[in-house]
Amino acid sequence: MELQSIVALVTGGASGLGRATAERFARQGARVVICDLPGSPGAEVAAGIGDNALFVECDITNEAQVGAALDAARARFGQDVQVAVNCAGIAIGARTLTKKGPHDLALFQKVLAVNVAGTFNVIRLCAARMAEMAPNAGGERGVFVNTASVAAFDGQIGQAAYSASKGAIVGMTLPIARDLAGNGIRVCTIAPGLFKTPMMAGLPDAVQTQLASQVPFPQRLGDPDEYAQLAAHIVANGMLNGEVIRLDGALRMPPK
Repeated sequence: MELQSIVALVTGGASGLGRATAERFARQGARVVICDLPGSPGAEVAAGIGDNALFVECDITNEAQVGAALDAARARFGQDVQVAVNCAGIAIGARTLTKKGPHDLALFQKVLAVNVAGTFNVIRLCAARMAEMAPNAGGERGVFVNTASVAAFDGQIGQAAYSASKGAIVGMTLPIARDLAGNGIRVCTIAPGLFKTPMMAGLPDAVQTQLASQVPFPQRLGDPDEYAQLAAHIVANGMLNGEVIRLDGALRMPPK
């Protein structure tokens, strides 16, 4: 699927991996719908991209809001979304048991609700519209790129909720790809390692340097545009389907 001919939805598109993806897709000719929460810099990001971008306030766990974002895409660009990149998510750090007591259950459930149910909500609603579209010459109607994490495989101390949520993204990649294969829709997942996102940038320089030193090669934090490059390749390469790709410089995370 060629980026210059499609409309792409990017959740979490106001910052970090999502922003880099929205910007790269637009540079390569896609029309981009940036979905993020109220108070995010999504409007500024869209304005910086130009006429090929639209910002829509959207909570990915809310069915009506995701539907409204898809309606807005159709109204603005004259066609439905053919590519969705799911970057929206949250992370917390909390041990299963501390001196203060057990892990807060509501917090655990919130992480799963946003990262897992939110991602699935976007997939199911987009897929329903993709399935109604005419296929391209290769028989494709749509592509999903989801975001897991190396924490799905190498979760550290305090990452029970986050690792569980990202493990779920990994686990649902193949069955959803199989579910949607008959509709000409592909599904892949990227599992990033340590990337220089706003969350990472908020850490002291010494901590960032220490984290970067754990990456075998290249021994640095990832650039969000490197995630975007891979997302763009997944869209373009029709044989990539049902796959989870680690993007981590051979990092295998230690316990802490």
